[in-house]
Amino acid sequence: MQGGGQTHRWRGRAGFRQPVRFLEPALLLLLWGGPVHAYPLLAQLGEFGLAEIDPSVVYRALRDMEEKGWVTSAWHKEQAQGPPRRVYHLTPEGREVLGWWVQELEETRKIIDGFLERYNRRRQEESR
Repeated sequence: MQGGGQTHRWRGRAGFRQPVRFLEPALLLLLWGGPVHAYPLLAQLGEFGLAEIDPSVVYRALRDMEEKGWVTSAWHKEQAQGPPRRVYHLTPEGREVLGWWVQELEETRKIIDGFLERYNRRRQEESR
C-alpha cells in the first residue's frame, strides 16, 4: 500500500498495541490489593497482556506515579533473605485516578464494541 510516497506494511497485531498506555491503570489496580514490591507486580502484569513489558518501563512508571502522588513507597527491610525492597502503596489520589481510568476504559470499550459490531455487520452483508 502506498501513501504519501511511503510504503506502509502490515505490522501485525503487536504493531498496533500500546501496552505502555495500559500500564498505569494495571499497576494502580494491582496496588489497590495492598502494598507490594515491584517483583510481584511484574509477575502479575501478564494478567493484563503486559507480560513482555520491559521491567525498566515498570519501574519508571512507578516512579512517575509516585511523583504524581498516586503511589508512595518505602523500603521494606524486614525480609527473611536478600536486600531491602521498595514496597509501593496506593494513595487515596491514586484510587481516584484508578476510578477515572475505569471510566475511560468503559468508554473505550463502548467505542471498540461499536467498531466491531459495524465491521461484523459489514462482513456478514458481503458474504450474502
